[in-house]
Amino acid sequence: MSTFAELFGREPDGRWAGPGRVNLIGEHVDYADGLCLPFAIAQRTVVEVGRRDDTRLRLRSRSEEGGYDGDLADVGPGRPEGWAGYVAGVLWALREAGYAVGGIDLLVTDTVPLGSGLSSSAALECGAALAADDLFGLGLGGSTGGRQTLVAACRRAENDVVGAQTGGMDQAASLLGTAGHALLLDTHDDSTRQVPFAPADAGLTLLVIDTKVRHSHADNQYGARRASVEKAAATLGRPSLRDAGLDDLAALDADLLPRARHVVTEIARVRETVALLDDGRLPEIGPLLDASHASLAGDYEVSCLELDLACESARAAGALGARMTGGGFGGSAIALVPVDRADAVADAVRAAFAEGGHREPDIRATEPSAGAERVA
Repeated sequence: MSTFAELFGREPDGRWAGPGRVNLIGEHVDYADGLCLPFAIAQRTVVEVGRRDDTRLRLRSRSEEGGYDGDLADVGPGRPEGWAGYVAGVLWALREAGYAVGGIDLLVTDTVPLGSGLSSSAALECGAALAADDLFGLGLGGSTGGRQTLVAACRRAENDVVGAQTGGMDQAASLLGTAGHALLLDTHDDSTRQVPFAPADAGLTLLVIDTKVRHSHADNQYGARRASVEKAAATLGRPSLRDAGLDDLAALDADLLPRARHVVTEIARVRETVALLDDGRLPEIGPLLDASHASLAGDYEVSCLELDLACESARAAGALGARMTGGGFGGSAIALVPVDRADAVADAVRAAFAEGGHREPDIRATEPSAGAERVA
């Protein structure tokens, strides 16, 4: 396994870590001016980076093949391909926004599990963004407002360079997360608020169940869902579905109605969840998690057999609520579980997967953690 020095002939200027994220609730609404409630997790993508005096980019990873060796001036929509686009795209976006960034040497040493629904892409983007901020003296990483500028650059990298039409939820969670809290993100105006979320204080734990079914956000399925939501809003004569009510959806045809219904009801579920958390009633959010999954599986059709099985078996073994998290079509589910039932729930999920002939899922407890930071 090559070191930074072996690859680039020098030591890095530092190491930066971008965390993955779990979205507690508020799925597939971040591109509809909706409300999301993600939090940063302990699993992190770590990059070692050295500043260059030219505009050359040399990007390598210990876990992914490929990379990039080229000039920053050559970066743009669709270039470079693969994982390197997430890094090069951030530098391109910062430059497009008027910031004086140049070339870097970068090695990805550790990663959030790829394709797990925990946003390995945003973790990589945010680690790279914070490294660029430090190395080129942009002065953005030390304030919430500055970090929101980095969020925008990361989102543009994913949208414009990689070509994945995601919203900004993942990057906001990775850069703005704090321990003991979930981040209420209003994607209408990008405003944020920290909401108390400390399961251990309520005798609970949040299990993340990685189904090992891998997915890609840059495929046609994700784009098709977003297009449906935008078409539904246009049909209703609204800029977004943010303020639409269920009664308003009667004008939609049978193809658009279920997609729009998910968005409208999911935004309402976020509001209910936040109200319960603000009121110290964390155990009561379980039914809202269940309802969210039912909507994602039924109306939005982004679940899969393994995600459904994870949620069903967790609930049957004592989880207070469970839902898929992330873009869907694979990845991870979450289950809110009393601490004294955590092992039993995990065992029941593994047994259900074994009985169904599926790969053994990776199950671990998680909790809200700090956002992206320099680690060395």
